[in-house]
Amino acid sequence: MSSSGTGEPTPQRPPAPQRPPAPGDGSGPRPAAPKPAYPESAYTEPEYTEPEYTEPEYTEGLGHHEDLGYHDEHVEHDDPVPPRRRRRGCLLPALVLLTLLAALVAGGYYGYGKLKDRFADAPDYPGPGTGRVIFEVSQGDTVAEMGRNLRKLGVVKSVDAFIEAGNADSKSAGIQVGFYQLKKKMRAQDAVAVLVDPDNLIQSAVRIPEGGRIDDVIASITKNSDLKKQDVVAALKDPAAIGLPAAAKGNPEGWLFPATYTVPPNLDAAGLLTQMVAKTLEVQQSLDLEARAKKLGYTPEQVMTMASILEYEGSRAEDLPKIARVFYNRLDKEMLLQSDATVAYANRLSGTVWTTDAQRNNSSPYNTYKFAGLPPGPIGSPGERALEAALSPAEGDWLYFVPINLRTGETAFAATLTEHNRNVEKLKAWCRKTQSDNCN
Repeated sequence: MSSSGTGEPTPQRPPAPQRPPAPGDGSGPRPAAPKPAYPESAYTEPEYTEPEYTEPEYTEGLGHHEDLGYHDEHVEHDDPVPPRRRRRGCLLPALVLLTLLAALVAGGYYGYGKLKDRFADAPDYPGPGTGRVIFEVSQGDTVAEMGRNLRKLGVVKSVDAFIEAGNADSKSAGIQVGFYQLKKKMRAQDAVAVLVDPDNLIQSAVRIPEGGRIDDVIASITKNSDLKKQDVVAALKDPAAIGLPAAAKGNPEGWLFPATYTVPPNLDAAGLLTQMVAKTLEVQQSLDLEARAKKLGYTPEQVMTMASILEYEGSRAEDLPKIARVFYNRLDKEMLLQSDATVAYANRLSGTVWTTDAQRNNSSPYNTYKFAGLPPGPIGSPGERALEAALSPAEGDWLYFVPINLRTGETAFAATLTEHNRNVEKLKAWCRKTQSDNCN
């Protein structure tokens, strides 16, 4: 005990618990520490927070705290020690495990359903189907796209059934663009069988020959398609409806390009004629018609007219540029063209070689035996070959020409009338020898 200088005793702090000696130091156990001299009511149980408590790690068979280094039996605490709380962490893993198991069960059931659907037969109609459905295969359509469109039209029951049928038929990769006649509620395999056969295409082929005239165009359309003559004629009378350019001056003659056109079921007369006019403009553009015609000293329409005459006056490709040169030379010399083809057109004839005096006396402006210069417009639809010849006339001084073999189309050219008359005699000799009907 010590004095503070007041003579009054100073309360002593109870001794702190001593750490027990390490085993084997020879000091032996010490007596338990006395209870603190605090009033009972002053003691407050410490609060423990779950995350801050760490349970000591135990090593099996040692029976002591390795982190403290002493035996539990050597420590006596008079202070109240809170009971050790049971950990609640065991419940959470169990819930997680149950959740995972439930998810696995559900996923397995779903996967089983998907696999079942995958390997089960796709829904399909038994066939053969009823009614009539016009189905169009468009450019770039895949088998899957065809299947979706067919399902919408009620032709097949499911897209998968159509795809499976298509995959089973190697020809499905070559299905052609166009229209096909199918039925409602067909078996997918039967629908594929129709589409892979090009003979089942619903289409009309309208062919306009080189030099074809309006009457020829009307006849070919009405003969080879379901379009009515009155509808074709009505469309021809409506320049705006068929895209006729202003240069045509309302006359479609020569502007209906000679080619073969497909007429699907949904195409009307105006639509078909529009394609023909558009093709003419396309070819003119590709040939650079306007610039090249200007270089020759003519308008594009005059070159078209020249080309239409060439279609009837020549039959061999190598002769067309020479015939063009004859006509250009005669125009330069202000001579009458004297084309029998133009006289035939003026008299609504199909012949190109022989005309009579009466026919050549026709007062039509298309009669080049009577009127100088080119006729007012084309006498038919020139093809690309004739257009190119009209744009690229051969070099020469010829003023006359005449075919001397009507079977082969061989043609003789002359720069003088005397020479030309000798060539005409060759033609007459050939006609006498062959007795050809073409000579009449």
